[in-house]
Order: sequence, then C-alpha cells, then structure tokens
Amino acid sequence: MGKIIALANQKGGVGKTTSTINLAASLATLEKNVLVIDADPQANASSGLGVDIKQVEYSLYECIVNKTDVHEAIYTTDIEGLDIIPSHIDLVGAEIEMLNLPDREKVLKRMFDPIRSEYDYILIDCSPSLGLITVNSLTAADSVIIPVQCEYFALEGISKLLNTIKIIKKKLNQKLEIEGFLLTMYDSRLRLANQIYDEMKRHFQELVFKTVIQRNVKLSESPSHGLPVILYDADSTGSKNYLALAKELINKDA
Repeated sequence: MGKIIALANQKGGVGKTTSTINLAASLATLEKNVLVIDADPQANASSGLGVDIKQVEYSLYECIVNKTDVHEAIYTTDIEGLDIIPSHIDLVGAEIEMLNLPDREKVLKRMFDPIRSEYDYILIDCSPSLGLITVNSLTAADSVIIPVQCEYFALEGISKLLNTIKIIKKKLNQKLEIEGFLLTMYDSRLRLANQIYDEMKRHFQELVFKTVIQRNVKLSESPSHGLPVILYDADSTGSKNYLALAKELINKDA
C-alpha cells in the first residue's frame, strides 16, 4: 500500500517544489514506484519534471472539476518509475468550484484511494497557502514533510501550519502524522543557519530530518532544464542531499 506524503508550508520560497521533485526522483532512482501530484496552480513541479503544460490534456483540475478518471491524468517522466499528475493555472478556480461539493475536504482523498496500491510513494506538492486544496491534500495524506528555509523568518508561520495540521488531524484525518521538518537552503558558513538548525532540533527533536539540503547552484539550475538534479548533475551536492533524504525516508518506513 503506497504511502501518501504531502509537502506543505504556507510560506512561499522554502524549497517545497524543489524537494518534491528531487525527493521523488531520488526515490525512483532507488527503485521505488513514485507518483508526484502537483497540487499547486503555479505548476512548477510539472515543468520541473519536464511536462509541457500546454500539451497536457488532463490535469488535476479536470480530475476535480470534471470527474475525469485519475488514471487519464497520469504522465510518465524521464525517470523510470516516476509518474506525475500535472497541475494547471485553472486549479485556482477549482477551489471555488469545490465549495459546493459534498464532503469538499475529502475530494482528493476519494480520488487518490484507488491508485494508492500502484505506487510505493505518492508525493503531493502543495501550494503556498492553507486553502481548500491544501486542506484536501493533508486530508488525503498519511504524513506531511515541512520544508523550512534556514533564514531569519523561517520559524514564523510554522505554528500556524502546525495548528492547521492539528485541526485536520482532529476533524478530518486522524492518522495524519508529521513525517519530518526538512531544513533547506542551508549554508554552514552562516551563523544564522546554524542557529535555526539548533533551534529546530531543540523544539522538534526527532522530527527534524538528519539530512539537510544545502544551498546549491545546480539545484537552482536544474528546473529550468525540466530535469531533477539527479539527471542534471548526479555528482552535485544537491543530488547527494536528496538521495540521502530518500534513503532516510525509506529506512524510517522499514
């Protein structure tokens, strides 16, 4: 039975999409069957995995609004074992259309349940907001990875997200767990980065992933080529970091 993990943080620019793409690619490299669900209207995870949004016939939007069979919206990527359900800017409008649906917080859960058994991991790239689609993603997920940028305002907003997770756990999805906090854009030369790391460890202890994602040029360049970093430059620090994270996640689940 596949494990569904949402990557969420309502703060933008924390490395959510980068982490979704590269963790998924690393898991697939380690011979896991992986599906990425792009639940962000910006569709960066889709383009970052080489999907041409203009050529896409069915996206997550069609599955939600037109009840298109979810299998129709699954596309393969350049990495064997890694598929994606792409997003579209129309997804912005899907939240409004969902407001009138019965059990509107569980639309995605009902959609993903039939495909769980086909994958080892399903990763949902959430949008940087706590809107209805993110609530749906958290309701459908088994756990959530929270990327946290090693910068000054990093800890701001985490309490809001944790509060949302608590409410969803209480009312909509009792089995939702925090998979871990993932520290991104880490620069060991900066005292601030080390302070944030220490503070996160002090607050959240075992919930902080041992793997830290370091600042890395190749990691920033790879999406513009429509490739995860492991295909763009397998020897880069970014590639090694995400491979280590994938191994840590697999060992955790073992």
